Amino acid sequence: MAEKSKVLVIGVTALIGKFVVEASAKSGHPTFALVGPSIPSNLVQGFNSLGVHLVHGDINDPETLFNAIKKVDVVISTVETPLQVQYMIVAAIATVGNIKRFLPSVFGNDVDRARAVEPARTFYAAFYTGIRHLLEEEGIPYTFVSCNFLAGWHHSTLAQPGATAPPRDKVVILGDGNAKVVFNREDDIGTYTIKAVDDPRTLNKILHIRPPANTYSMNDLTSLWERKIGKTLQRVYIPEEQVLKIIQDAGPPADLMLAISHSVFVKGDQTNFEIEPSFGVEASELYPDVKYTTVDEYLDQFV
Repeated sequence: MAEKSKVLVIGVTALIGKFVVEASAKSGHPTFALVGPSIPSNLVQGFNSLGVHLVHGDINDPETLFNAIKKVDVVISTVETPLQVQYMIVAAIATVGNIKRFLPSVFGNDVDRARAVEPARTFYAAFYTGIRHLLEEEGIPYTFVSCNFLAGWHHSTLAQPGATAPPRDKVVILGDGNAKVVFNREDDIGTYTIKAVDDPRTLNKILHIRPPANTYSMNDLTSLWERKIGKTLQRVYIPEEQVLKIIQDAGPPADLMLAISHSVFVKGDQTNFEIEPSFGVEASELYPDVKYTTVDEYLDQFV
């Protein structure tokens, strides 16, 4: 049995960072986490209990990145910091020259197949397409993880901005509500991500986390929630023309978030394409042993 790669996670306090660290350690990978002075103590305790090696340093310091990357075989970035940091990580990987795989911080939608309007189009081109081209130019092996929407951020509120729980009276739906959207729990994303790091089938590919039981239209998701709470919600639909007008009138950063929502909820850009072997693979098909949490199961905690 092949020895498992040593994994470094950069961005451990980000939305999915700690879940990737935990999945790596639990699966038997020698796991390293780059941490700064402000890391919460409970996170440190959790990592220590799993045998994670903490690498202390400043993510904005090239020497810190260089020294951390020298220790491992695989680098996973989950940073939510400016694009400059992502390029610094790539530069450090290129300098070290020993990394077998890099998973950049492009977790989210498959932007190559998105029909996004501005400002999301420019954001996608800079943050996603630009990174992939740089990796190809540098000859750095990579895997992109398209995890789509995070359950804790979108699913726990039925994608209602500003909400803290699924609504019990009214739900606002962009477009006609028929576009299929994917919601995945964060720990499942971590599990699938770590499954991919040593897998030759995911080399220089996009790992799409698109399990069938987590793929719902907003209409179907609302109906599921209504059945769980035994109540019919008022559905307020915002036509695409109005959504586009709202995006144009909004200032940053709201316009970016609205443009991404338009891409997903109106255009259906998470599911409007077939995953072809030329560019990607689907996680639940590749790893049928992973017992992921379904949308149906996830909503039970809020009833």
